[in-house]
Amino acid sequence: MRKHEPARGIWPPAATPFRPDLSIDFDRYIEHCRALLKNGAHGLAVLGTTSEANSLDFYEREATLEKLIAAGVPADKLLPGTGASSIGDAVRLTKHAMSLHVRGVLLLPPFYYKGVSDDGLFAFVSELIARVGSPALSIYLYNFPQMSALTWSPDLIGKLIKKFPDCIVGLKDSSGNVAYMNTLLERFPNFAVFPSSESLLLDAMKNGAAGCISATANINVAPISELYGNWKGASAEKLHKSVSAVRTLMTKFPLISGVKAVLAEKTGAKDWVRVRPPLDALTPAQTKDLIAALNQIEAGALV
Repeated sequence: MRKHEPARGIWPPAATPFRPDLSIDFDRYIEHCRALLKNGAHGLAVLGTTSEANSLDFYEREATLEKLIAAGVPADKLLPGTGASSIGDAVRLTKHAMSLHVRGVLLLPPFYYKGVSDDGLFAFVSELIARVGSPALSIYLYNFPQMSALTWSPDLIGKLIKKFPDCIVGLKDSSGNVAYMNTLLERFPNFAVFPSSESLLLDAMKNGAAGCISATANINVAPISELYGNWKGASAEKLHKSVSAVRTLMTKFPLISGVKAVLAEKTGAKDWVRVRPPLDALTPAQTKDLIAALNQIEAGALV
């Protein structure tokens, strides 16, 4: 199996549409993923937080990858999340993803037990790599302490890179901790670091970031991709201000539900608002406020 080059660019964590019975609407999902790629995404970070992956079962997570690739989405444009609380579950998801020749996998730390040591996390990753047993495996660590209550510490990352230099290739940072992100960029210059917010993208690119994996790229991928492609250009500050305004607005609402409300408005497919329990959709009042504010931002961007 061929080893892929480390990912770069804008990789939206594609939202997952559900039917009234809460099954995945694969036709709409494939349509959405194709649209993201057509409008500037360099790839798709599927089956992560915004995708509601931890509300999906094994069959659904595996079927999602299989159906995307069968529909013509290139496997090397996919970075699926394969993190789990047990080694066996993470190995199963990672082996399946690798069998489809994806670009790499996004790995949350095992998120049930809290306060575990760096040594424990190192042992978890080491065991996963040994059991997957693929020389083509590329792991992008997924740092989201607000959800996992665990952090991939810089020292642990350094230890993993030293032990597995061809396997541990990058990280998505959803912590929002700029000092943490800059520490990684400074200490590991060849490590592909992706902030999770486009409001951090311009400064991160100046410091050597690989791109961005942002939930709001589901609704604003073209301008974010334009910023990525022109971060050294004269329009960079204007683009940064525009995409940051959208991001700031979206964070005033539950992010997953807000993204889906905007997708419903933009596509006319009202089923997009549906989330899987225990998440809640936005209320009608919230949706009205969000769409009105977003329309104001987009109108201003056109002036």
